[in-house]
Amino acid sequence: MSPLQGSNNLKKRTPPPDETFEEAAYLKSLGEKQKIVSLKLADGEVVRGWIEYYDKHMVRVTRDDGPNLFIFKHEIVYIAEDGKKK
Repeated sequence: MSPLQGSNNLKKRTPPPDETFEEAAYLKSLGEKQKIVSLKLADGEVVRGWIEYYDKHMVRVTRDDGPNLFIFKHEIVYIAEDGKKK
């Protein structure tokens, strides 16, 4: 038996937590910096703008090229920073 196969040598990894409680801090940071982000929605649509407001259930995205949007968080697949400020 190799050393890697021995039960004493294998360390069980603790699974990552379901919640890191960093979401609010991240959204606050994006809003304060008026950082332009892309939000990919569950239906495949991508919305660009900056997050002006957020709460437990939704974010408000302010856009220059269209109306401001309130988007429910459960509809957001991911948020990606575009690397630009407003």
